[in-house]
Amino acid sequence: MDEKATEISSLGEFGLIDLLTRDFPLRNASSLKGVGDDCAVMEYKDSEVLVSTDLLVEGIHFDLTYVPLKHLGYKAAVVNFSDIYAMNGHPRQITVSLAISRRFTVEHMEELYAGIRLACDIYGVDLVGGDTTSSRSGLVISITAIGDAPKDRIVYRSGAKDTDLICVSGDLGAAYMGLQLLEREKVASAGQKDFIPQFGGKEYLIERQLKPEARRDVIENLAKHGIVPTSMMDISDGLSSELLHICKASDVGCRVYEDRIPIDYQTALMAEELNMNLVTAAMNGGEDYELLFTVPLHAHEEIKKIPGVKVIGHVTKPSLGAYLVTRDGAEIPIRAQGWNPLAG
Repeated sequence: MDEKATEISSLGEFGLIDLLTRDFPLRNASSLKGVGDDCAVMEYKDSEVLVSTDLLVEGIHFDLTYVPLKHLGYKAAVVNFSDIYAMNGHPRQITVSLAISRRFTVEHMEELYAGIRLACDIYGVDLVGGDTTSSRSGLVISITAIGDAPKDRIVYRSGAKDTDLICVSGDLGAAYMGLQLLEREKVASAGQKDFIPQFGGKEYLIERQLKPEARRDVIENLAKHGIVPTSMMDISDGLSSELLHICKASDVGCRVYEDRIPIDYQTALMAEELNMNLVTAAMNGGEDYELLFTVPLHAHEEIKKIPGVKVIGHVTKPSLGAYLVTRDGAEIPIRAQGWNPLAG
């Protein structure tokens, strides 16, 4: 940080909130009153309200050794937007609550909020409230996202049917490989004053980890093509885990084909460099924030018209179980080996 270092206590809670939230205009008609009163006021007339909350704890969900605060603010907001898109809705408002330890300055918090503001600008979301308090150990961020969708277009995890197609957006495993790269360079930098991390040719992986995007474009394209998925989730904990969630909620089985899983070239190179199994990384890595969804078989031709979406398998009867079909035709049971926030 530069020479400026304003202690947060010099502003007080309300002074800090005023400073951090002053450049957040209200964009959505549903936002009647934002920051500055006891409550935000919102009005949704013809749609159902969607609410999602995420809690991010320093040392568990992020490492400030290599995560810039602006990127952290952006990511914290976007992953909540992703949850709303995963219900086939649109995010409209967020509240942001922070627990802040004494090592953070006002300038640090301004960096964090610059990232949140950028996310709100890009996705058209309003900041309408929040809270701040002190922390004895690091930084804690809690964001609640509020969105909406027409009642007949909300998509749950529980609607997948036998013979439905299983689709994913984008590519998988890149965010996980980005994390492995950041952790590797963190270890290599220990005790070195002028260490320069080796990220050349791997910028995509770093971006996928530090600055993910929510797939608003896919939601808009599904609507444009007249497709309402039968089930949907965003891929935060890994494809395997999310597939099993859908299978359990919908009481179905699935077959997913190894050779159809979309993987970026940089991800493949990094897996080889680290001597890791590429498909395992793509299936279990997590934090891709792509959309996993199912559509009826008759939607196949329309799905092919949506850029960045790939059919990777199909839904089966529950008695057939959930399996990954390898390139040589073998069937391997899908197991949830992704991120478990309560492990360890």
